[in-house]
Amino acid sequence: MVAGDGSTRDRSTRPEGRTARPSARRAGPRRPPQPAAAVPADGLVVGDPPVLARVTGVLLVLAGLAGAAALFPTYLVVGGTEVSQSAGALSLLAGLLVPLTAAAVGGGLAAGRVPRLGLAYAGIGGALALGLLLIELYRASTSTIRPGIEVIAGQRVLTSSVDVGPGWVLGVVALGLTVLAGVLGVAAWGRTVMDDAGTLDPVRPALAGAAAVLGVGAVLCLVLPAADLPDRLVTDPTTGLQVVVEQEGPQGLLERPGLALLGGLLLAGTVVLCSVLAPSLRPRLAAVGGLLAIAAVVFAAGLGGLRDAVVSDELEWTLPGAGLLLAGVGYVVLTVLAWRLRRAPAR
Repeated sequence: MVAGDGSTRDRSTRPEGRTARPSARRAGPRRPPQPAAAVPADGLVVGDPPVLARVTGVLLVLAGLAGAAALFPTYLVVGGTEVSQSAGALSLLAGLLVPLTAAAVGGGLAAGRVPRLGLAYAGIGGALALGLLLIELYRASTSTIRPGIEVIAGQRVLTSSVDVGPGWVLGVVALGLTVLAGVLGVAAWGRTVMDDAGTLDPVRPALAGAAAVLGVGAVLCLVLPAADLPDRLVTDPTTGLQVVVEQEGPQGLLERPGLALLGGLLLAGTVVLCSVLAPSLRPRLAAVGGLLAIAAVVFAAGLGGLRDAVVSDELEWTLPGAGLLLAGVGYVVLTVLAWRLRRAPAR
């Protein structure tokens, strides 16, 4: 462009002192992203457990220790025969299963870890222990009113006279502590904060149905003796005919009178009711705790029947005994499934 004085002005030149602004600013060094806060698995939220829940855990630990110690001294003296529950490895396995499980779960509850798992175990375990406690009280007190054949720790005895041993006392203390822990566990349940995202909700109906079937099957097997005396085949010397003679075997769960009958009815009803209730407990780990309590009791009863048949030369393992052991294995499988199954809840 030509100016009025004949000079040429270049508009492309900028006045001195002014610098061209850069079109974009140079970014400084980028900071590493802050690590995201750790999210608990399954969205699990656990609050500080109340003191009552920790006391429940301590009672479970004491019950487990007392139950384990009860295996070694003399249990009962029945008809002049000393009976101990620690005769053989299978006897120890059957006797230690419930006490060790209670001590492990109670220790975690007393430490404040996943409290509703321990509370569910305590509540259902306490309900089951009530029926067992009544049976034990009958066995040591009123079983002599109507003497009968009993199989205790693999020994076939006649309840003509019964004397209590230190093993029985420790066992009753363990059951009493378990019942008390169950009462405190139910009381502490509503005060305990623990929940998750509901990853077990889609499969809860299937778990409840399977547990109900196992519960009914377990009760049908509990009603009959797990180990029984086989029938004898006797030959008549005059005619040469062979006659089948039935031998009086151990009494079934509901064949005993008084406290034993009441305890058997409570045990049978509790197994079925808690089998339906346990899979519905929230959160997922609470369902695991409830199923674990049933699995321990039923599996221990099945091992006890197998123990009776192995230890005694007179007894044979029965079909109900095998079914009871299979029911215990089934409860263990359901417990593992409740622990491992995690599905996104339907929106």
